[in-house]
Amino acid sequence: MSLVLDSAAQDLLFREAHTANVFTDEPVSEEQVQAIYDLVKYGPTAFNQTPLRIVLVRSAEARERLVPHMAEGNQAKTATAPLVAILAADNEFHEELPTLFPVFPQAKDVFFAERTARESAAGMNAALQAAYFIIGVRAAGLAAGPMTGFDFAGVQKEFLDDDHTPLMVVNIGKPGEGAFHPRSPRLAFDEVVTTV
Repeated sequence: MSLVLDSAAQDLLFREAHTANVFTDEPVSEEQVQAIYDLVKYGPTAFNQTPLRIVLVRSAEARERLVPHMAEGNQAKTATAPLVAILAADNEFHEELPTLFPVFPQAKDVFFAERTARESAAGMNAALQAAYFIIGVRAAGLAAGPMTGFDFAGVQKEFLDDDHTPLMVVNIGKPGEGAFHPRSPRLAFDEVVTTV
């Protein structure tokens, strides 16, 4: 193999990992989520932006507020997952750039003074961070069930504010029996990669 990462780690993160639809009732601890974040925060983004915001839905009351906003097919699994995370993009991320990108603190005003520029950058970079988060969940020996089947405006109103755009809802936990659908096909290298 041409990869440095050993085969077992490759399987854990990619080849054997699936989107989970059923979970055991084993809880996901705050320490596990902290360890996940402390790993994935190092994933690259433009200008070292950190627009991803994570709302952990732990309480029964918060779960009852979230589930009605999920698409019908996502309600039961969201109601029963050990932990649910709402991943959102902070459209005011630029306020942190002088600290996060000290080599060019003016980037805050030079590139992100306009709200439309911030929304575009926040969406793209928070999506990158969301992908890192899913890989981090897998690295913790847990399974992730990311979903975009929900009422975005409803979730924003219920859990966020006008400066935060929801990206996805992720169910997290140990996979239960029958958690995975069969692996769907993937495109081959030659179907995706062009050398010029």
